[in-house]
Amino acid sequence: MSGKNEQSGITRRGVLGGAAALATVSIVPSSVLGGPGKIAPSDKPTVGGVGIGGVGHGQIQQVAGAGFQVVALCDVDDAMASKTWKKFPQARKYRDFRNMLAKEGDKIDAVYCGTPDHTHALVSMAALKAKKHCLTVKPLTRTIAEGRMLADAAAKAGVMTQMTAAPASTESGCRTCEIIWDGIIGDVTEVHIWSNRPLWPHGMNRPKGSDPIPKTFDWDMWLGPAKKRPFVKRWPGGSIELAQVKAGGFNPAVYHPWNFRGWIDFGTGALGDMGCHHWNTPRRALKLGHPTTVSASSTKMMGESWPLASIITYHFPPRDKMPAVKVVWYDGGLRPARPVEMEPGRTMPRDGIIYRGTKGVMMAGGASGIPQLMPESKRRAYKAPPKTLKRRSGIYGEWYQAVRGGEKPSEHWPDCAVPLTEIVLLGCVATQIGKPLEWDGPNMKFTNSKSATKLLTPDYQNGWKL
Repeated sequence: MSGKNEQSGITRRGVLGGAAALATVSIVPSSVLGGPGKIAPSDKPTVGGVGIGGVGHGQIQQVAGAGFQVVALCDVDDAMASKTWKKFPQARKYRDFRNMLAKEGDKIDAVYCGTPDHTHALVSMAALKAKKHCLTVKPLTRTIAEGRMLADAAAKAGVMTQMTAAPASTESGCRTCEIIWDGIIGDVTEVHIWSNRPLWPHGMNRPKGSDPIPKTFDWDMWLGPAKKRPFVKRWPGGSIELAQVKAGGFNPAVYHPWNFRGWIDFGTGALGDMGCHHWNTPRRALKLGHPTTVSASSTKMMGESWPLASIITYHFPPRDKMPAVKVVWYDGGLRPARPVEMEPGRTMPRDGIIYRGTKGVMMAGGASGIPQLMPESKRRAYKAPPKTLKRRSGIYGEWYQAVRGGEKPSEHWPDCAVPLTEIVLLGCVATQIGKPLEWDGPNMKFTNSKSATKLLTPDYQNGWKL
C-alpha cells in the first residue's frame, strides 16, 4: 500500500476512521476515509517493529500472523536482529526508532515495541504522537508516571493500543471469572500468586572493567535514557552470576541480550517480567483497583539490581459488593504454604495461583490455568456455571480487529494495561523501599514515604524526554 494517493493528495493516515459508516460499500476507496482510529476493510494495516531481535523476533511474527503487513523493522543490534531481517526481507531497516517514524510517516499504521523495559515508554509515546496504533510488550512501562502519561496520550491520540500480557479475555480468563462470580468458594479474601522467575541473574553488583562494543551494536542507543555505564559483554568466569545463568542454560550476557531484567535501571525484575501475566485475570475477576497498602520482604538488595527472591503483600479495599482482599506475590523459588485442602501425593505447580474464599479454595497452574476446586471430591461434585462472557481471540487478534475498526483490545492502555502494570510496579517500589507503603492512587503518591514517591517518576538521562 502506498503512503499517498497521488490524485487526491490524501495520505495513508487519511484512510483511518469512518469505515463503519461506509459498510454498505463493497470496496472502500482509501481516499474517501478520514480521521484516526480505523483501517478501511479494503486495506491491510501496516506495522513497523521496534526491538525485534529478542522477544520481538517471535512476537512480530505473531503480529504478521494476525493480519498485519510488516513493512519496517528497527533494532539497535544488527546481529541479534538478522534472523528477523531474514523473516521479513521486504521490510525497511532502521537502528533508531525516531528515524523510522520520521521516514516511514504515513506508510505505517501501527508500531510494535519489544525493547527492554526502560525504553518502552519512549518508543510507545513516539508512536502515539505520530498517531500510530501501538502494541507494547509487558510491563507497559518501567515507572508508574510513564504509564499514566501513556494512558493520557493514548486517549488523546484516538488510536488502538494493546499490551502482551496473558489476556483475561480468552477461555481461561473468562472461565475463571465465571467460576469466582458463581460463588462456589464464597467471598475471596486471599489470593496467592507465585512465579518460577527469575531465570537470569539477580542480586548482583556491576562488574568491573569494560569490553569493546561490537560494530553491529549501538550501546548508547540501547542505554537510551538510563545513566551511562561501560559495556561489559559477559560475566567473568567463576562469578556467581555466571553460575546462575549456566544453571538455567541461559545467555551469560551482563546486560544484553535478555539479562537486562535483573538491573533496576533497565528492568523490573521477576515481578515486572511475569506479574502482568499472572495478575491480569485476578484483577478482572476480583475487580481490583488501587491497593491501600503494599509491603515487601526480600533477599538482600544490592543497590543496582533486583533481589534473588521476594514476597510482596498487597491489601485492596472492599469493591463492588466484594470484601477487602489480600494478594501475596512470591518469586525466586518461594511459594505459599501448601493448602490443607490439597490431597497427599499432589504437587504444587512451579508457578500458579490460589484463590481462598469464605467457602473454599481453588488453585490453578501457570498464568493462564483455569482454577480447580480442592479437594478433588468437591471439584467432581461441582456443576460449573454456564459460559456467559464473550471469548476473544487473544493479544494479537484483538489488536488487529481493533485497528480494523472493531472492539477495543482487552488490554487497551487506559482501560487495562496501565492500571495492571501499575499494580506490578507498586510491588517493585515496595521492594526497593523495604517498609510498608500507604498508597494514594488517585493522587499518585505514597502518603508515608517521599523516597518511595520519588521512584514513581523516571530520571531520564542523555537528553531523552517523554
